[in-house]
Amino acid sequence: MAQFRVCPDSGFYFDKSAESLMKVNAIAGAVSLLIAGILAIGVILTRWQEVHLLPADLFYQALTGHGINALIFWIIFFEIAILYFASSTLLRTRLAAPKWAWLGFILMVVGAVMNNVAVAQGNSSVMMTSYAPMQAEPHFYLGLILFAVGALIGVFVFFGTLVIAKDDQTYEGSVPLVTFGAITAAIIAVFTIASGAVILVPTFLWSIGYINHIDAEMYRIIWWGLGHSSQQINVAAHVSVWYLLAGILFGARPMSEKVSRTAFLLYILFLQLACAHHILVDPGISSEWKVFNTSYAMYLAVLASMIHGLTVPGAMEVAQREKGLTKGLFEWLRKAPWGNPVFSGFFFSLVIFGFIGGITGVVMGTEQINLIIHNTIYVPAHFHATVAVGTTLAFMALTYLLIPVLFRRSLFLPWVAKMQPYVFSAGMTIMILFMLGAGTLGVSRRHWDMDFTGAALSFEYPGTAYMMMAVGGIGGVLGILGGAMYLLVTVGSLVFGKKLEPSAGLFQSFGVPLSSGSYNIQQPERLPMAPKLAVEQHGSAGFEAPGTFVLAMALLVSFVVYYFINWDYLASVWPLS
Repeated sequence: MAQFRVCPDSGFYFDKSAESLMKVNAIAGAVSLLIAGILAIGVILTRWQEVHLLPADLFYQALTGHGINALIFWIIFFEIAILYFASSTLLRTRLAAPKWAWLGFILMVVGAVMNNVAVAQGNSSVMMTSYAPMQAEPHFYLGLILFAVGALIGVFVFFGTLVIAKDDQTYEGSVPLVTFGAITAAIIAVFTIASGAVILVPTFLWSIGYINHIDAEMYRIIWWGLGHSSQQINVAAHVSVWYLLAGILFGARPMSEKVSRTAFLLYILFLQLACAHHILVDPGISSEWKVFNTSYAMYLAVLASMIHGLTVPGAMEVAQREKGLTKGLFEWLRKAPWGNPVFSGFFFSLVIFGFIGGITGVVMGTEQINLIIHNTIYVPAHFHATVAVGTTLAFMALTYLLIPVLFRRSLFLPWVAKMQPYVFSAGMTIMILFMLGAGTLGVSRRHWDMDFTGAALSFEYPGTAYMMMAVGGIGGVLGILGGAMYLLVTVGSLVFGKKLEPSAGLFQSFGVPLSSGSYNIQQPERLPMAPKLAVEQHGSAGFEAPGTFVLAMALLVSFVVYYFINWDYLASVWPLS
């Protein structure tokens, strides 16, 4: 018989098995983020040419480990925890097959450790993309395969939990929007992991000698079905977190649930196709495929993100205005709880993802402009805006909410937590903007030495490029400091934070359930559908979010100006008459 507890502060229900799995997955993600952050120091201080910290072999080793831990292990561990939360907790139901869920977690941990060991041994410095014909050690690929299998088990446990909730009728009508977004992430995850299996299994067999050749072009095409689509899991997951935090912080409801759900469906149908921007310069792919993916299909995926970018702050504004914050366009935003790291982290995530990540993503997805920025440092600048800030900062904000709710501990050093989103956002934004500028000047994406010391054919970048990489390096160091602040607060809270539950000891912080007396609810009450706002029911109710509309117009103007600046730059380097 499943056992539940209810959090007295939030009202969230936690299944005993699901609670432990959420904790261990979140902690494993934090460990991966720690490793990624340590390795990021070497990467940043090497690309900062005046420092140039690491020799070539150690740089590529650090870059490989950083990319895999930051973009795969940290993110997916945390997302599995979110899937269990969005199904078991939000639907107030028991977790399906907890033993299988633990097996999935163990496989993920074993795979992550195995992959990191392979990188640390020094013979697998093939970077996250691990392009053939570069070959890593067999346990490099095997680690990724085991991790993917474990994550897939977690996804199926999530789907099973949805079935149990439906059978037990723990909710009425459709699942909540946050759970719907998590379903979107899980569906994309199945596609992503299938793409990984299609290419990583043969590559593993190649590494042990059972296959004598992997076609490089085929590898790139199928690998990006894994590499880029895994970032689309992130988008669906962190957008779901946005809706969750807006609802918790402000009591905000979506301006139109139907529109928001439709946007999530557009993600399923079109978002994975955005991987095309990584292979637009590959000669073996037809022009028709490139044109379709970088125009009609990509625009529908962008439309989905624009919908979320309007409805999330719009819902916030409507909720704030209903509380009387109606002066001018932005009183609702000025008087938001900026001292709460849950809000500041969430809002910075939304703005940086939209204004920087979204705009640069569309620019990179334009086939002609892609020619001048492909494989430059512009590309990692873009995905640091989308994943390292958009996703990571949303997950950090959610952590500050869950430490007292899930772990039943008070935040350690709350003043550090209060400053952390500002330090992290400022540092990463500086790094991203100056990396974008350096990439526009042609600075290469992965080369460890901008001076090309000892190269037979040398090349000298303009002095502005060196300046931009230096300022970007300063921003990167500041961003690492912000990440360290997050880990300090997180680990400190689990170990030293004030207990909000008498049985919330050290072991309970790392996955051991609370005392049996805490789980005293056998069958949670049914979860009703959220009441509809007037703006959902009456199209003539008037425009309720003028401030959000102004922000949306600012985004549009920024995009148009930046887009045509890039076309002008293309014309200057590729003259046509």
